Parts: sequence; C-alpha cells; structure tokens
Amino acid sequence: MPISPTSNAAAIGLSGMRAAQQQLGTQAHNIANGQTPNFQRQTVVQTAQVGGGVSTAVGRETTASSADGTGLSASPVDDLVGQRVSLYSFAANLKTVQTQDDMLGTLLDTKA
Repeated sequence: MPISPTSNAAAIGLSGMRAAQQQLGTQAHNIANGQTPNFQRQTVVQTAQVGGGVSTAVGRETTASSADGTGLSASPVDDLVGQRVSLYSFAANLKTVQTQDDMLGTLLDTKA
C-alpha cells in the first residue's frame, strides 16, 4: 500500500520518537547498572529506513575497559547528557507529528 506524503511525515516523526525513547531507556539502564561488576554498557544503533524514518537495535558495547580502569568506556555524565539529547529529539519529532496533524486538519476544514 503506497504511503501518502502526509502520512509519511507522521510515520517518520513516530519512528523518531520511538528511537529517542529507546535511547533514553538504554541510557537509563547504563546509569542504573554502571557500578555492577562486569557490566557491559548497552548501545543503540539507528538505521535510516528507505521510505523515511529510522529503526533501532540495542546491542552491547564491545570495549571491556577504559583508560581510567573502571571498565566503563563512557561516563555516567555522557549518559545523562545523552538523555537530555534524547528528550530534545523526542520533542522535535513530536512537533513533526503535531504539524502533520494540524496540516491535515486544515486540509479537511478547507474541503468541508
């Protein structure tokens, strides 16, 4: 089934919101479990979709140790900053969905 340009904007925005939510959850997991012995950080890999939008996959960080000897290659501060970035990304994608919804409402008002 072909996707119209208006529904495509919403689909792209929703996939971005899901990706931001996945990032936020993964970073929270890393912060909560960072002090656990032998903990391996989780990472989220985002892949662009052909028709627009993004898909995500969660994996484990392959680096086992860091320069400071803690076993963490990224600090909790990096995850906290990443959480803030994820929130901004979610809000930006939400605005895309809201704008598409407003445009559709305007179109329906014009046609009525």
